[in-house]
Amino acid sequence: MISIKQLSRTFGTIKAVDEISFNVNDSEILGFLGPNGAGKTTTLRMLVGYLQPSSGYIELDGKDIFADPLAASRQIGYLPEQNPLYDEMTVNEALHYLAALRQLSKPFFKERRQFVVQNCGLQEVLHQKIGTLSKGYRQRVGLAQAILHDPRILILDEPTSGLDPNQIIEIRELIRSLGQEKMVILSSHIMQEVQALCDRVVIINKGRIIVDDRKDALPGYLQSSTRLQVELEGESID
Repeated sequence: MISIKQLSRTFGTIKAVDEISFNVNDSEILGFLGPNGAGKTTTLRMLVGYLQPSSGYIELDGKDIFADPLAASRQIGYLPEQNPLYDEMTVNEALHYLAALRQLSKPFFKERRQFVVQNCGLQEVLHQKIGTLSKGYRQRVGLAQAILHDPRILILDEPTSGLDPNQIIEIRELIRSLGQEKMVILSSHIMQEVQALCDRVVIINKGRIIVDDRKDALPGYLQSSTRLQVELEGESID
């Protein structure tokens, strides 16, 4: 289980994340929702150890991830919103390069390479340079790199960005199947995506959590909102 306790991050005078707390359980797909600038990406960057919190804790099975960040990283696969790829490499070279960085054994890499190429739909572009790929294919390569080492935890920041409708369906199916045995944190600002994939939803706004509940409870929050109707009367009102 991942446990986040009173987590905060400031940038100068700006408090991007403001004392948030929530847990993520095994075999759970958690939707992490919020508008642009809400603090989603900053939170995910702290979860993977890229950013240090200003205060608070992130624990994996009761252990602070910053006490041994390399051990934590072996259990985490991360697809950031801005997908960093080496344009001069072919897709196949990039997978081999990442396997070497993670010190994967040759038999394990062979098995995982076959899995990610097939499930991320990379067969046709395996020997093509990444710099020549469309945004959709680049997103697939990023997802393949995130799951190559068979991590226990997947952190995906806008994973279907740039994909066409058919590709979105395929990647959603893959994420859904992976969520049966892994912890998945899926960041998105698209409600339909969360409804299609997630078991539970955390909504963040202005750095603070405003909802943490099961997906099927979301309509209740929407129904409880207040609607204000304004009528204007006068001349030349457009």
